[in-house]
Amino acid sequence: MKLYADLPATWMRQLLTDLFVVVWVYAWIRASMWVYDLVERLAVPGQKLQGAGTGLADNLAGAGKQVGRIPAVGDDIAKPFGRAADAARALASAGQEQQAIVHQLALVVVAIVLAVPLGLVLFGWLPLRVRWIRRAGAAAAVRRMEGGADLLALRALATQPLRRLTRLDPDIAQAWRRDDPAAVAALAALELRRLGLRH
Repeated sequence: MKLYADLPATWMRQLLTDLFVVVWVYAWIRASMWVYDLVERLAVPGQKLQGAGTGLADNLAGAGKQVGRIPAVGDDIAKPFGRAADAARALASAGQEQQAIVHQLALVVVAIVLAVPLGLVLFGWLPLRVRWIRRAGAAAAVRRMEGGADLLALRALATQPLRRLTRLDPDIAQAWRRDDPAAVAALAALELRRLGLRH
């Protein structure tokens, strides 16, 4: 497997692109964490509501127990305290639900923020990079094989633009058919250079 090209210009371009992608992904992850924290701040009122409701419910329930100890009339007086404590618990529950909704909203917003930049990396840069690695690895393996130059020359004849081929020799196909070593070497070098590899 070949991760980087042999030719300095191609190698440098690949390295800079890879570094840019790493920085790009890191920056968007940090940005999404910042957005998550920002949205999570919307849960603060819910936390205060839950805390206030729970504290009020506990205080009212405690007061109801104290009042309930009064002989003869304690139970009747304690009932409003119990109802008020239930209302305070409902208030605390509403605060808890608000926090859960804000948390879900924060996750959705983070997913939206990350979808496009990570999608560009996963479906744009990564397939191109993997395709180059596979092609360069195969070409490097063929380069070392006996008769590999002829196979690379054939590939160049099949895939290189006509203007590049005619720049080598206007009659390059005939020269390749004659098994001209200079033509085969030039075509193989052209194909390897396209991938940033040395002949």
